[in-house]
Amino acid sequence: MNRFQLLCIVLLIIARILLPSYGHTQEITDPESEYLRIRTMAFDGNWDDAVPAVRNLVKAYPGYGDARILLGRILAWQKHYSEAAAVIDTLLKAEPDNADALAARRDIRLWSRVSTPFSSDIRTGYSFDSFSEPYKRFWQVFNAGFGHRFNWGPALAEINIGNVSIGDPVPLKKTELQMQFEAWPHLTRKNYAYLEYAYSPGSYFPKHRAAFEVWQIISGGWAVSTGLHYYYFDRNIFIADLAVEKYIGKFWLSGKMYVYFKDSGPTTSFYLYARRYFNDIDYLQLTLSTGTAPDEPFDITADLGRLSANGIRLYYNRSFTPKLRIRFGTGYSIEEYAEGAWRNRFEGNINFIYAIKMQ
Repeated sequence: MNRFQLLCIVLLIIARILLPSYGHTQEITDPESEYLRIRTMAFDGNWDDAVPAVRNLVKAYPGYGDARILLGRILAWQKHYSEAAAVIDTLLKAEPDNADALAARRDIRLWSRVSTPFSSDIRTGYSFDSFSEPYKRFWQVFNAGFGHRFNWGPALAEINIGNVSIGDPVPLKKTELQMQFEAWPHLTRKNYAYLEYAYSPGSYFPKHRAAFEVWQIISGGWAVSTGLHYYYFDRNIFIADLAVEKYIGKFWLSGKMYVYFKDSGPTTSFYLYARRYFNDIDYLQLTLSTGTAPDEPFDITADLGRLSANGIRLYYNRSFTPKLRIRFGTGYSIEEYAEGAWRNRFEGNINFIYAIKMQ
């Protein structure tokens, strides 16, 4: 036996010793311990290591539901909502009554509410609001804007063109502009906010309009929110709100209360929302409202004189192509505009959003 043959034999012996040992270190023999290790890693924010580790665990144990749920939640924390939902849906196909998976699916929907696969988009829309007592009034708004998703959340800038047409006894037609900015920043994994500011140099839109709301996501598909809305027409106006919401299967339900701080004292309005999802994007929504000012936010000066109202609205949101979304709806309310005097009020709207860049 020459030296070369001896060297080859030694290398083969070393390889037989080392390779099985290496393979053993890669094999998961205790999935529960590995799950706990990965969960601790994920909760500490080490997602870069947690994701491949939990994928490996799912691959080794495809029927381990807790591992799939953990993978879905970590992906959602990283804002990969579509992939997270797909992971949970795979588990639900095999275990449709898995309570933890259903809760994770509801949480992902809540977290993804202000998310969008659109990186940048252009949008336009039209809305109208009309009544005929004690005079005829037709208020319509055309809008166009640009949306973009930043690392901290989506934002939007729009220009609104409002046109009011008033009949006898004092006929009037007037067009005004309003500039509007909105943002939905993510604060933590379970908190996000809504910020808005609008300005108009005219006299029918509020001169200044601002809003701040914050959402707290609770386990089991529950969330609560509170906020404050500010308007300036010829005086300062403040409206606070408090809401609770929940996902139940393919349905989203919410109740919201507004407190309108009038000079004569606070008054309230109540909203009930019911939304039926057909997928992650398409839904049909019914809204019922009652109270002093159920049409917040105030778009026009005439809204301030309302004493009470009861309303119903129906909206449909539909994705016609991966890049085009359309939302349209209609509404009716009967409102008390003077003591004991009531009128019918009708409204409608349609909005288009087109992605110029996908994420």
